[in-house]
Amino acid sequence: MLAPLRRDSGWAVSMPFKIEAIDHIVLRTGSIDKMLEFYVGVLGCSVERETSPELGLTQLRAGSALIDIVAVDSQLGKMGGDAPGDSGLNLDHFCLRLEKISEAELRAHLSEHNIEIGEFASRYGAEGQGQSVYFLDPDGNTVELRSKL
Repeated sequence: MLAPLRRDSGWAVSMPFKIEAIDHIVLRTGSIDKMLEFYVGVLGCSVERETSPELGLTQLRAGSALIDIVAVDSQLGKMGGDAPGDSGLNLDHFCLRLEKISEAELRAHLSEHNIEIGEFASRYGAEGQGQSVYFLDPDGNTVELRSKL
């Protein structure tokens, strides 16, 4: 069992490894087509790998990370229970880091795809402060897009 980490320790912990970036996230969905249309057609991810429909996994390249989309009615998807819905989302949010882009350009692109967005604001992330905005994907997962200041 791990020893609890105390706040008064200064949070300094000796580790045998260093986390560099988000590797991947996994999203479960009842509509692979809608999710691919969104993540490929709207956000510009590319399909990197697809398994058989029975297994139900499509992996999308998002910069240096992957977004795994899993069909809830597939072999992998059934392991996670029911499809995401209003009462039980499978994820709070995730953040995709973008190359520098103006708020106006990003707002125009998302608006072109009828995506309702939240407020653009400076928020702290893995690389410091950056402009970011939140919105929902087709399954109601919150996506944050951020650009370094």
